[in-house]
Amino acid sequence: MLSTSLPRATQFDPQTRLRIREGERPSIQATKLQHFFGAGELRKQVLFDNNLTVYPGEIIIMTGPSGSGKTTLLTLIGALRSVQQGELCVLGEPLHGANRTALERFRRDVGFIFQSHNLFESLSATQNVRMSLELCRPEMDSAGHTRAAETMLDQVGLGHRMHHKPKQLSGGQKQRVAIARGLVHQPNLVLADEPTAALDEQSGRTVVDLLQRQAKEMGTTIMIVTHDNRILDVADRIVTLVDGSIRSDALVKEAAIITQMLAKCRVFERVTPRTLTRIADELLIESAQVGIPIIRENDPGDRFFLIREGRVSVRRGDSDTEIVQLGAGDFFGEMALLTGQPRNATVWPLEETLLYSLSKSNFQSAMSESATMETEIREAYFDRK
Repeated sequence: MLSTSLPRATQFDPQTRLRIREGERPSIQATKLQHFFGAGELRKQVLFDNNLTVYPGEIIIMTGPSGSGKTTLLTLIGALRSVQQGELCVLGEPLHGANRTALERFRRDVGFIFQSHNLFESLSATQNVRMSLELCRPEMDSAGHTRAAETMLDQVGLGHRMHHKPKQLSGGQKQRVAIARGLVHQPNLVLADEPTAALDEQSGRTVVDLLQRQAKEMGTTIMIVTHDNRILDVADRIVTLVDGSIRSDALVKEAAIITQMLAKCRVFERVTPRTLTRIADELLIESAQVGIPIIRENDPGDRFFLIREGRVSVRRGDSDTEIVQLGAGDFFGEMALLTGQPRNATVWPLEETLLYSLSKSNFQSAMSESATMETEIREAYFDRK
């Protein structure tokens, strides 16, 4: 049996499967966010009714095909574009309807890392990084600006190149200067567009380790647009955009736990790893309270259940006889879905219980794929004449 206890301070929103942290305000809250380019007949919608909630200290990686709206969403969150439709609150500031002065003040608390570097060619690496401090931390003295810039350059592995100008640096070194500039003023939000694209594996790992420390130690929210599969392990969540819409928002560590739990369910033993990953994304999370049955005997089967945390009692008949107790990692509800018959038992929570549920249609789809795979293998190896 898999032990999968959740921290008590963590709850889940049954609708979104995102974490709810008690007493903590989201650092990013987007509601029905839309965006358009052009006007009149040339007007084209590029973002469609997007909802997104991000908490302090989370690292979010945004993926998706080119042209899906990732960079547009990133620039809206960073107030580099004005919100046209929908609501967007970032770091406690409503960006929808904000005036220019408010947006300029807001940007000082954001670290931007651009794929194109945007370095000043006439300035050294240290001077380029210092500029961020001069704009965002004017209360520091000049010597403090220089010390902080040099320290950050050293952390990204450029301590030996800090006095060089951009034309004397390689593409990867320029990118690291841009990363140092985006982090040096210790922003509460970092927005990065392909930050590791020009970096080798070692330099890229140095950068993501730095971002992880920033998130963990300072509670910085970090959003990264990337196609770099080497850094997916740094993410707390992976948000996928397709054609201007958020198609999935996966809790990475939670998804791994779910997939492991599903793999231990004998009902899915013939399902491919790819299908298990898809099932994990289709699960909804529910909270069951003591005294309220999760399913009742003789009711039609409509969902499959996997226990995330807690204990339940499976009982049958008028005598209310207990058949078995189930705990974290166990599952129930599959027989009615497999046979088409009514539920053959009632399941009562013995304590507050977190459950993953899979709809009847998604369960049957997974079973169909399993059957199709078995048929194809049989035809390929055993039924040939």
